[in-house]
Amino acid sequence: MQAVVFDMDGVIFDSETLLTECWVEVAREHGIPDVEHTNYLCLGVNDVETKEIFLHVYGQDFPYDTYEREVMRLFRKRASGGKLPKKPGVEELLSFLKEQGVKVALATSSRESIVMDEIREAGLLSYFDAIVCGDTITKSKPDPEIYLKACERLGVEPEKAYAVEDSFNGVRSATRAGLSCIMVPDIKQPDDEMRSLACCILPSLVEVKEYLKIAR
Repeated sequence: MQAVVFDMDGVIFDSETLLTECWVEVAREHGIPDVEHTNYLCLGVNDVETKEIFLHVYGQDFPYDTYEREVMRLFRKRASGGKLPKKPGVEELLSFLKEQGVKVALATSSRESIVMDEIREAGLLSYFDAIVCGDTITKSKPDPEIYLKACERLGVEPEKAYAVEDSFNGVRSATRAGLSCIMVPDIKQPDDEMRSLACCILPSLVEVKEYLKIAR
């Protein structure tokens, strides 16, 4: 093991629950039906594909950009300044990897401007040797591009790296790129496909640290 590449939302931060709550609040105000399920369909994809999903569900005249701005204003109000909750064990795991000389990257579908703010405010920026974001690639997860790019930036062959993912599309992306993928489920629980693709499924980052100790 030469490197570990992390997804961010639902892995580093408990952000997907908060984002869904913000969408539900905005949807309630504007009378948008079933937004929780629609948001569920968007797990693990970038902003472009998220918009496409919303337009497919609600119609091409759906004012997605307007509502998304409202959602993000509400999200940033509740998450900014380091208030975004981190997943249990994240700092211990990142510290362990650094102590072992393992390279660490982030491969997230979120926008770079948001990612850098959240990682910096959480005091985690120094742990990452490379950060690849959804608006800096051409193809969203489940395409392997983002993981291939992360490994390239680290100078590590994908077969010598692990990925840590919570979403189905993330697991597909990492394994298609050739990484061994540890799934730590968040909102969506694994099915038979995920159990066949992931090298293991663990309940939290605390267990990921113990697993990587052995893999090391």
